[in-house]
Amino acid sequence: MYSVVREIHFSYGHRLMDYAGPCRHPHGHNGRVEVELSRARLNRLGMVMDFDEIKKRLQTWVDGHLDHRMILRRDDPLVGVLKEMHEPLYLLTENPTAEAIAREIFRVAAAQGLPVTRVTFWETERSQAIYRAAAR
Repeated sequence: MYSVVREIHFSYGHRLMDYAGPCRHPHGHNGRVEVELSRARLNRLGMVMDFDEIKKRLQTWVDGHLDHRMILRRDDPLVGVLKEMHEPLYLLTENPTAEAIAREIFRVAAAQGLPVTRVTFWETERSQAIYRAAAR
């Protein structure tokens, strides 16, 4: 099995609903994502996928949908207020935890036809969440 990894950085804000700790308040992070793509065979150029193609497809999506946005749960009371202010949002059905963000990026990569096998998302330099492809 061959694998390549593309690293993506973005800044975002979020908060966790129904959470007792300080992350219940709106705050921001500089996130880092590693997206692993894997194939059993290389393409005719000897690659899993061209890094530039990964950048065009996935980095462009992250820049347009997650970077410098508030990532919130759909039922968060802040959604209405921020929409009225025309603030950029990205909404999830669950709390925007590191785990949920890793899974969302994995879902988008897979929907784009990328052979994604793992997404590792660093919320901070010391805290990461990983979402992997289901075992077949």
